[in-house]
Amino acid sequence: MPFKHRERFWECIAPVRDTALSANPNRASGITFSRARRPSIAQTGEFVNAAHTRSLLYLVAAALCWSLGGLLIKTVAASWPALAVAGGRGGIAALFLICTNRGLRFHFSRDQLIGAVGYAGCTVMFCVATTLTTAANAILLQYSSPVWVALFGAWFLSERTTRADWITIAVVLGGMTLFFADGLELDHVLGNSMAVLSGVAFAAMIIALRKQKDGSPVESIILGNLLALVIGLPWIIGAPALPASGWFALIVLGVVQLGVSYWLYARAIKHVTALEAALIPVIEPILNPLWVLLALGEKPSRLALIGGAIVLTAVTLRAVDSIRRSRTVVPPMVPS
Repeated sequence: MPFKHRERFWECIAPVRDTALSANPNRASGITFSRARRPSIAQTGEFVNAAHTRSLLYLVAAALCWSLGGLLIKTVAASWPALAVAGGRGGIAALFLICTNRGLRFHFSRDQLIGAVGYAGCTVMFCVATTLTTAANAILLQYSSPVWVALFGAWFLSERTTRADWITIAVVLGGMTLFFADGLELDHVLGNSMAVLSGVAFAAMIIALRKQKDGSPVESIILGNLLALVIGLPWIIGAPALPASGWFALIVLGVVQLGVSYWLYARAIKHVTALEAALIPVIEPILNPLWVLLALGEKPSRLALIGGAIVLTAVTLRAVDSIRRSRTVVPPMVPS
């Protein structure tokens, strides 16, 4: 063969030759091997596992940010109506996400718009529900979202729900029922209906964001926050001036409770299933009373502690099982 082709040939086989020689230096002449190493497969598997584990941690961190809402919303709601709070924190969150994400593309596709409407519907209807029913009813019914994701995820995302997933959902909802048992009421039909619709909207947002896993889901969240701002604007205009403590709480709500949380959530949802994105954050309402306890000294009841322990245990076991199942890596080929 021509010289330049021979040179290219030896450059191509050099990695294979070096691998075989390092495995058995005595076979410097007459090298024979049946299979060459393919470290890239294992490395790819390890990268996927690391991304999945990191994304689960992002979901836990997002839930921690969301859990600040109860205490902070109470501070702002002392001066502003609920829809004004929803719109104000949405506007601040949108500005934060625009400033912290590069290369944003608002193409207004069906999935992007469904994600935006689902996000705005979830936040706005939840605020309305809290004014029409008890906080316990609103939170519990909103976190029916894993049921809707499990029902529709297989249809829209081809992500099969296992028997273990359904058991986890049942255990989590049972634990949350115990956690909020003292505040649950069977009346307030309109408020309870709004809370259920808030859970459906949250599930729709999760599925729409998951469908954008190969792109950038954060644009849906930005549009949703802007839509929440538009909806709440009339109440903001008519609201009284906030004191300094109210402005501080509103800024933290926008930047941390929604901004940082959804910055993490938009990255996590690319590497987890829709059901994981709905189940892992259910620790948020369990953590919420922790901040109230630390700030106001309000102690949860014994039933609440038992229910919270059940939820945290179920979610932790589900996350550990998910990490374990994701660690099935194709073994690399080794020389023989």
